[in-house]
Amino acid sequence: MKEPHLLRSSSVLTVFVFIVLGMMQSAAAAERPNVVFVLTDDQGYGDLSCHGNPILQTPYLDRLARQSIRFTDFHVAPMCTPTRAELMTGCSALASGAYCACSGRTFLRRGMPTMPEVFSATGYETALFGKWHLGDNYPHRPEDRGFGHAVYHPGWGITSTPDYWANDYFDDFFRTGGRARQFPGYCTDVWFQQAGRWIRDCHRRGKPFFAYVSTNAPHGPFYAPAKYKTPYADLDKDPRGFFAMIANLDENMAKLDGLLTELGLRENTILIFMTDNGGTGGVKVFNAGMRGAKASYYDGGHRVPFFLRWPGGKLRQAGRLDALSHGTDVLPTLIELCGLKSPADARLDGVSLAPLLRGRQQPELAERMVVVQYGRLDPTTPQSWDSAVLWNQWRLVAGKELYDVSRDPGQQTDVAAEHPRVVAKMRAHYQRWWGDIKPRLDEFERLTLGSDHENPARLTSLDWLADKLVPAAQPFDIRGLGVPVVEGSLPGGRPMPLMNGFWNVEIRRGGRYRFLLRRWPKEAGAPINAPLPEYRGVDGIFPEGKALPAARARLKVGDVDASKDVGKRDKAVEFVVDLEPGNTHLQTWFLDAGGNELCGAFYVEVFRLP
Repeated sequence: MKEPHLLRSSSVLTVFVFIVLGMMQSAAAAERPNVVFVLTDDQGYGDLSCHGNPILQTPYLDRLARQSIRFTDFHVAPMCTPTRAELMTGCSALASGAYCACSGRTFLRRGMPTMPEVFSATGYETALFGKWHLGDNYPHRPEDRGFGHAVYHPGWGITSTPDYWANDYFDDFFRTGGRARQFPGYCTDVWFQQAGRWIRDCHRRGKPFFAYVSTNAPHGPFYAPAKYKTPYADLDKDPRGFFAMIANLDENMAKLDGLLTELGLRENTILIFMTDNGGTGGVKVFNAGMRGAKASYYDGGHRVPFFLRWPGGKLRQAGRLDALSHGTDVLPTLIELCGLKSPADARLDGVSLAPLLRGRQQPELAERMVVVQYGRLDPTTPQSWDSAVLWNQWRLVAGKELYDVSRDPGQQTDVAAEHPRVVAKMRAHYQRWWGDIKPRLDEFERLTLGSDHENPARLTSLDWLADKLVPAAQPFDIRGLGVPVVEGSLPGGRPMPLMNGFWNVEIRRGGRYRFLLRRWPKEAGAPINAPLPEYRGVDGIFPEGKALPAARARLKVGDVDASKDVGKRDKAVEFVVDLEPGNTHLQTWFLDAGGNELCGAFYVEVFRLP
């Protein structure tokens, strides 16, 4: 046994060591940069005046571009969810499971580390403001995947089916703290205002922070405050609203930068600005000479701006970097720049660009090949060769078209026949990549019912698991149910396809469950069969909701298959059933008096009863 004085000396030494380690950790925390990551929705490479747009004016973003390191050959997925999956995980969207914008394929695989989880593990405060689009139900919500604070809209955007009914971009209801709360003001203003308040609070408490400001703008519908439309009054309606939304974004970015300066955070804050896919509302005005737009595998579908500024980070001088880079690179780059703990179980398909940002060469980038692929809306499961392979100046599209964008940036001339060796090398790369990806493409994530983390759960038709887009992704579809589609929307003006599908679910705990099947969401306050009047928002009109002749409702989940009559005044049809735990499908039907299927229940509330 040790002598008493030796015990006392050991204790003093232990305390001293802990104090020194604590001081070192505090100093390290103080040196960590804050991160503000701004991601806009559907804004293309050409939708900036600094990229040559002859009409749109973006004075602040132009200034930020001059102050930033700008990656000019930066690529993402040609669609929103897969890009967000790649950013949040550093992993290919097809490997992450979240590779399509709907149809039960918007959820990251469970256990896959996410960007906010990596920041949180190193002592950062984390928050999301705006669009998530990687799941609206447990365990896929932003608060389930690493964000300590979140103010967001569900679904693909404001006015999507999961969104609060009659939201119109102004004074809307958004989710925060597990409930819907109304926020005054225009949506983009709300995201930046809420981010600013949260940043102030982190600064007051001396906490390093990661703020993910992911706007729904300028995704359609193109609603904006009238004053931002005035400079674009001569344009058609869509580009006028689209450019107005970007003008508002530009103004909010300037205010955010002003806040960082005011709080003395500008020097030690990494500010990133980028967009999630190719252009939409502005491509007919200007597309930076590129071919294609959102959803396309030509550069116009996936080449986006990427600006990174960190004044106190000892990076290379502001200016352009032409190295081929990709959305999967963002997480590994931030891990290195911020000194984060890299999760041991992470699959990082991207590479850290930190050496390049610090002025060093990365010779391995010279021979790098990148695959761009996502899940289309029909079919939703990716198909072999439905892709683009990028390698230096080369673009291999659909496995057969080859373009040299250094000579032909508009991708007008297929040179595959002239460069068979290049084609062969790029095809071989794709085949190796596809062989790694394909085995898990049909392993779909589930929504959990009966968890204490979300009880009740509110499911919507956006998450029906389907092989192609079921047209129930937005209230415009649901309102127009049963009427012919607008001329030209489908070949020959065919009637709208049947609206039904099933949810892929896990019953977490066995017991008694209550299901409420609805055609209209609860907040609409309307009976299942009732029509709804036209709704006039601040900057748009929602069409009349058509009546539905539903006479019977049916629920099938697990071993339960039950039916009930639909009353004329019923706003929901209630089923109380006993369920065993396990994985299953949940499907619903509304039927007419003759037993013919009309549609599924677009909204289903699920309660696990005591």
